[in-house]
Amino acid sequence: MDLPQLRPPERLLCGPGPTNVDPAVLEAMSRPMLGHLDPDLYEILHDVVGMLRRVYRMPDGLVLPLHCTGTAGMEAGIANLLEPGDTVIVGQCGFFGRRIAEIARRHGADVVLVEADWGDCVSNDALMEALDRHPGARMVAVVHAETSTGVEHPLAQLGALLRGRDTLLMADCVTSLAGVPLEVGAWGVDLAYSCTQKCLAAPPGLSPVAVSERALERLRSRRTPVPFSFDLLLLERYWIERPVTYHHTAPILAIYALHEALRSVLTEGLEERWERHAEAAAHLQASIESRGLELLADPDHRLAPLTAVRVPEGMDGKAVQTRMLREHGIEIGGGLGPDAPAIWRIGLMGRNASIETADLVLAALDAALVEEAAPALAG
Repeated sequence: MDLPQLRPPERLLCGPGPTNVDPAVLEAMSRPMLGHLDPDLYEILHDVVGMLRRVYRMPDGLVLPLHCTGTAGMEAGIANLLEPGDTVIVGQCGFFGRRIAEIARRHGADVVLVEADWGDCVSNDALMEALDRHPGARMVAVVHAETSTGVEHPLAQLGALLRGRDTLLMADCVTSLAGVPLEVGAWGVDLAYSCTQKCLAAPPGLSPVAVSERALERLRSRRTPVPFSFDLLLLERYWIERPVTYHHTAPILAIYALHEALRSVLTEGLEERWERHAEAAAHLQASIESRGLELLADPDHRLAPLTAVRVPEGMDGKAVQTRMLREHGIEIGGGLGPDAPAIWRIGLMGRNASIETADLVLAALDAALVEEAAPALAG
């Protein structure tokens, strides 16, 4: 039987993720396959953990990639650090803050929401006021980079405010790791989770996490067991401890990809990579505003890797996205969730964080806007 080969079209991925994978990362995935218990793989695991620790800026505690998505990394953090009946304070100003709250409820936690409108940032003062009302709260959870709105939370300031408290701090760093300044250790973040398909520019499938020493102490003193697949202490025995203890069959090629992606980040320089993302975003955001379009995020809290643009009144936002995809081969995103405002979400992440890529997106957006506006003008 003559079956067709897989031939997906070429795309410039400038939506909320995934982003285009660096060619060197793809090449790494074609290297000889090792078994997950091969002693020669253990050195690769050791290297990945060491590089990931440097990218997270986490000098102590536990750092490793979970073999799952960013959402599963979110759930792993909740499952490890909260027990049924625990109180968690959640900052919610978009889709992913809401997801933290939903998952926490499913794990039996008592959720205290501190909310802000889409495009605004949850106030650290409001989070601390909630903690004063609920002093026994076991954790405060926020989204460092809210992918649904393009808002960056002032995480360093929140960590400073929580210093000296017995309340853990969890941060969603899915769209911030390797894209904006992030100092997990120095800022006092107790659990950070991310993914591989955004600013790291690797394929989806792994969720790098960083866990503080005091969070590990909390984990070791749990009264109830952690789900087996998410048990960080069991995973530590495979990734860190020697001899290795089998937990599950690791995704070897995804580990190769992460190894090369981290090596690329550190070769470029972490600060240089942050600056490259910032310069590309500044160019994109200024150019969008110069066209009379409005950005969603509060100017004081705009995220570099992801820019949310309000769709002009009367414009079919989805039709613009479709034109950009079909006529220009460029993917951008739309609003996420039923109550999201009408927006386009433009991502400049990893190798796509450049002024040149921003200009390609802007040119395609200009053309699509003209084409979509033409029928209305003719009418």
